[in-house]
Amino acid sequence: MGETTKSLPTWHEGETFLQEKVGVAERMAMVGQRVVRDFMPDQHRDFYAQLPFLVIGSADPGGDAWATVLEGRPGFMSSPSPTLLDIAARPAARDPAGAGMADGEPVGLLGIEMHTRRRNRMNGVVSTTPAGFRVAVDQSFGNCPRYIQLRDATLARDPAQPFAGAVEELTALDPAARTVIAAADAFFVASYADRGNHRQVDVSHRGGKAGFVRVAEDGTLTIPDFDGNLFFATLGNILLNGKAGLLFVDFASGDLLQMTGDAAVVLESPEIAAFQGAERLWTFKVRKVVRRPGALALRWTLRADGWSPSSLITGDWRQAADRLRAEELATRWRPMTVTGIVEESATIRSFHLRPNDGAGLLPHLAGQHLPIRVTPAGADKPVVRTYTLSVAPSDGIYRISVKREGLVSRHLHDHVRVGDVIEARGPAGGFIIDARATRPAVLLAGGVGITPLLAMLRHVVYEGLRTQRIRPTILVHAARSRPERPFDREIADLVTAANGAVRLVRVLSDPGDAAPGVDYDAVGRIDMALLTRILGFNDYDFYLCGPPAFTQALYDGLRGYNIADGRIHAEAFGPSSLKRTGEATEAAVTPARRPPSTKPVPIAFMNTLKEARWTPGSGTLLDLAEARGLDPAFSCREGTCGTCRTKLLKGAVTYVKEPSAAVAADEVLLCCAVPAEAETDEDDRIQFAL
Repeated sequence: MGETTKSLPTWHEGETFLQEKVGVAERMAMVGQRVVRDFMPDQHRDFYAQLPFLVIGSADPGGDAWATVLEGRPGFMSSPSPTLLDIAARPAARDPAGAGMADGEPVGLLGIEMHTRRRNRMNGVVSTTPAGFRVAVDQSFGNCPRYIQLRDATLARDPAQPFAGAVEELTALDPAARTVIAAADAFFVASYADRGNHRQVDVSHRGGKAGFVRVAEDGTLTIPDFDGNLFFATLGNILLNGKAGLLFVDFASGDLLQMTGDAAVVLESPEIAAFQGAERLWTFKVRKVVRRPGALALRWTLRADGWSPSSLITGDWRQAADRLRAEELATRWRPMTVTGIVEESATIRSFHLRPNDGAGLLPHLAGQHLPIRVTPAGADKPVVRTYTLSVAPSDGIYRISVKREGLVSRHLHDHVRVGDVIEARGPAGGFIIDARATRPAVLLAGGVGITPLLAMLRHVVYEGLRTQRIRPTILVHAARSRPERPFDREIADLVTAANGAVRLVRVLSDPGDAAPGVDYDAVGRIDMALLTRILGFNDYDFYLCGPPAFTQALYDGLRGYNIADGRIHAEAFGPSSLKRTGEATEAAVTPARRPPSTKPVPIAFMNTLKEARWTPGSGTLLDLAEARGLDPAFSCREGTCGTCRTKLLKGAVTYVKEPSAAVAADEVLLCCAVPAEAETDEDDRIQFAL
């Protein structure tokens, strides 16, 4: 297997399969030709020469993959030519990776500088030398620096001294090994692919929060795969042969935990969505373990500010388990403790909520709302309202930001304190944003309509920082006066963090003594005249939120500028819903529905064991349930919030007003639904889980 890959495509079939899954295969075909070289650029050659250690991957004669570390004083690696790297070090006598480093064998190299997050990789073929060995380059490329924690290295002993300590060989993970893995924020993984009669070995770094690797009772490791450089070398190799070698380093003690075993890629699992930042998962089942306490001369210390920002905005397995438990409770009213209250402006107050029932937060989408249930002072029964979550999914909390107007909002402002409990159901709503889209987004907020758009902005910035691709965004935020405008500092911080990808335009209708250019950017209101001044009217997606008149006027203005209906996403407050025009009219998007029944229909509410009879002209099914003494949850009564969503067990319904909230085939929104005209005998009665 000593041939080179010069005559082979850059990517093998395992890599291209995953590239196709995420829709980048065509782009990566061109990228591969540009960035994957058959030689080391001079900066790579200089980089290896200054390193005190090297991670190397190999495959032993039995086909098992192993990863290890070779170390020496800076200069122990040198490059006599762009296609050769000399390494003046040898693996220890009982290092299991050493069996795969004989003459003519393929290896994978990773040079990594933890105090700068710089790293470069190389695949090549080994030949032994008097001082160690030489690697002839097959492939050489730079690598993504994210998920690397900043650490400073020191020497605890002369690295030239051979390791003479104890070596433990195991066939399964013992408690000590489990502890090391569960606490790790980084490890290295070796893998390989056989391409015809050539074997190509790779070794790479994996990082995340401490605890990002889960150890199951049977010893299976589960690892999230985060957004990366789209090469998919490791997972592509695993797809082809299902083998990998893992290396965990105790950076404080120099202990090495090496293992080899069987790996598999997981592309479909509820845990992928539950684990924040995960794009997919992979598993590893150990077959052999080698532990070498104190094997390394190097020691590393985590810097005080050393955590990678990319690592910090990913999740952990406890959070993922909490989220999966929360999925089971999505349709129930859950107790939420108020953990913080923040005055955002003269009229808006934020309430921070955390569940106190032992389950975690159900992940939401940026822009969705949270149904809550409270009993206002003087009321004889609970009242349901929906308030937008003003945080991003990655924030790890629920926060509703409420303007003081109306019965429930006054109750929240005047009577709710930190430590009080509010009931809430799972987040809902279809007014959301795709942070990964490439088309620029224009967010137009009127008054407290900033709340869903703030959640969207946080999501766009956080996801953009995590993936290194911030969606270009313009936020136009209108308020009556400076004291009434919320979130100034928070939005300014997001604009700064976005490094030019986000533009902010602040509009005041009554600036008072506010300073132009400091406290606001325009006077008046958001209208087409203002948008014409600040936008080039290129290819944008628009997101509108505010009072009904505000939203309708902007929608009509944008349509008048020939902005496609599908590019205008909107949510209005109050009972009025947006009246759309153009190619995506209601007739075009409304599913075919049966007409309402013209006959009385028996209704059974199965959970409460109550019956009722609906008659034409008697109102909606929500009206009927209330008349029967039931108290189903609702908020908008317009089919927009989804709060009254109820399981339909039998029969068929139709809608007197087409709902905008998403409804599954086995669900019904009671607030705007009535029995449908029967087509079969099975339709002549309806049953609900209520």
